[in-house]
Amino acid sequence: MISEIANRVFNQVITDYHKFDNIDQAIQNPYNQDSLEHLFYVKNWIDTAQWHMEDVVRNPNIDPVEGLSWKRRIDAQNQIRTDMVEFIDGYFLNLYNKVSALQDAKINSESPAWALDRLSILALKIYHMREEAERSTASTAHREQCQIKLNVLLSQRDDLSTSIDELLADIEAGKKYMKVYKQMKMYNDPSLNPVLYRKS
Repeated sequence: MISEIANRVFNQVITDYHKFDNIDQAIQNPYNQDSLEHLFYVKNWIDTAQWHMEDVVRNPNIDPVEGLSWKRRIDAQNQIRTDMVEFIDGYFLNLYNKVSALQDAKINSESPAWALDRLSILALKIYHMREEAERSTASTAHREQCQIKLNVLLSQRDDLSTSIDELLADIEAGKKYMKVYKQMKMYNDPSLNPVLYRKS
């Protein structure tokens, strides 16, 4: 099952990242470059680095100039994240390109890679919520509340994993078909963002 591979790789990435806990740590992807595992490893490494960038920028005492620098870095990272999702969708489009959709085939509201994107972020939520549920310096009430939230996240992961596998099975069987739309983010494009093009 694809979700099983994804969850395993996402957990591995998060563990590998926290050996260094350094946003600028160079990625050391252990998987063959042509494998789906390789793509999942890159995907979650991007998400994990961005997760920690978001932590840094929310420091209420951050210098405003430094905060703006982090915000711009997060924007750039978010574009990389989007590009990676679309690249993974390309993998699935290629994988299923010989499948003939049935006459009554339906399209899904989101592509496989965007569902996997949510699974990747969910892996990060689970890791950090588990940290809070087990943090010895936190109050008992805090740990108990975090454990309740963790249980919900774990259930959510099970449901999302099942949905992803069912979606891919339906695509493979021709019951659903893929149609991928580029995100067309406008705020990073100097020709589409009015604040940017009005300055030139």
